[in-house]
Amino acid sequence: MAKHEKDQDPEYKARSAALRLLARREHSRYELALKLRQRHIEGDLIDTVLDEYEHEGWLSDQRFADVYARQRMDLGYGPLRILAELQQRGVHFTPECLDEVSEEGWCQRAVRLRAKRYGLGRLDDDLPEKLRQSRFLSRRGFSATQVERALGAREEEWGDGLSW
Repeated sequence: MAKHEKDQDPEYKARSAALRLLARREHSRYELALKLRQRHIEGDLIDTVLDEYEHEGWLSDQRFADVYARQRMDLGYGPLRILAELQQRGVHFTPECLDEVSEEGWCQRAVRLRAKRYGLGRLDDDLPEKLRQSRFLSRRGFSATQVERALGAREEEWGDGLSW
């Protein structure tokens, strides 16, 4: 088959576009289907190609969720935000790496993030600053309990335990 004929074949176009996208980074099935639809590929053909790629192991929502969650955790995001972002990408389960971190572990991550951004000074008398830091941690996806623990943390308690 000549190159021009291959470019006209919708199945070849779908397979090659999907493979090029997967070569760049992991994608969820939903994301990949959306990107193929944007390239004007028919829905039935998209489902066929994605089913085949899942069977071959080239496409995996579980693998995507783990990679994505670990990247976001490393950037200082909390569990609520990570789960919400995964749901936006078509993943509706909790990746194993999020389950591996205990509630205490998430609190420690929130404390480290606060220490890195603002320091661990006392906030008892400064309500506007306390609210600002609280909003920051909440936007990052930490629960109310985790935020409260982070806001109550002091330098004396943590010492060298703040390194990532």
